[in-house]
Amino acid sequence: MQNYPAPALPIVAAMAKAAAAAPHRAVSFQGAPGANSQIAVEEAFPDALPLPCFAFEDAIDAVKDGTADCAMIPIENSLHGRVADIHFLLPESGLVIIGEHFLPICYALMGSGPLEDVRQATSHPQALGQCRHWLRTRGIQPVAYSDTAGAAALVAEGGDRSVAAIAPPRAAAIYGLDILADGLEDSADNITRFVILARVALGSALPDAVMTTLMFEVKNIPAALYKAMGGFATNGVNMTKLESYQRGGRFAATEFFADIEGHPDDPSVARALDELAYHSKWVRLLGTYPLTRKRG
Repeated sequence: MQNYPAPALPIVAAMAKAAAAAPHRAVSFQGAPGANSQIAVEEAFPDALPLPCFAFEDAIDAVKDGTADCAMIPIENSLHGRVADIHFLLPESGLVIIGEHFLPICYALMGSGPLEDVRQATSHPQALGQCRHWLRTRGIQPVAYSDTAGAAALVAEGGDRSVAAIAPPRAAAIYGLDILADGLEDSADNITRFVILARVALGSALPDAVMTTLMFEVKNIPAALYKAMGGFATNGVNMTKLESYQRGGRFAATEFFADIEGHPDDPSVARALDELAYHSKWVRLLGTYPLTRKRG
């Protein structure tokens, strides 16, 4: 909590106190009060007590130690790609994915002076990337900060009229700033996908349409990935996401993060996973959960 700008501290403290009194209702998120992640929590869990955490690791640790029942973590954005490095955060955490949520993203420029005085805009790198054309055409310099709402608190603390923040509009009211411009995002279909992390996987009471998220590392042989993917094609399993990662400085083996439609117990999915395992060094299932947005 000590890492937040001063205007955010009493709000964070009050939210943390409420969550501590009812941890079974607490949902942790990364960012200061007013962040998009808090909005996602409130949409997905209307009766929840949002618990702000400074870093993604802090939000995950809150679930691991029982301070929160689950965590809401953004993992990808339709305009700017990967948000959180879930491939590093999740496997070692012991948590599982139990749900997903899609949030339309809207940003406003907020500060303490007129728009013509603004020379710099501070925000999370994702927000800056999603508004890069708007900033460039106005000659405003982007300055990275750890989260959007925290940037608003920082601007409120500093009081410099030449520095504004890019954050969800509600952050302006929370931190006493004026909205200088809105609709900054470079596309109207700006959407962020969140995953919900918990200590215990969902039981058998799942709908027919489910998503399974997994990670794997293929063997270091020619055409290993091609062969590993063959089982999904021959068994008619739809893979909606495949992203590669390099871990450490090896530059020798690539790990993959994937989403597929279906349950591991479905015969076709089970056959595809068996073939994937045959051509991989290891396969790790990260969670099976309801599909909330049809792909394609």
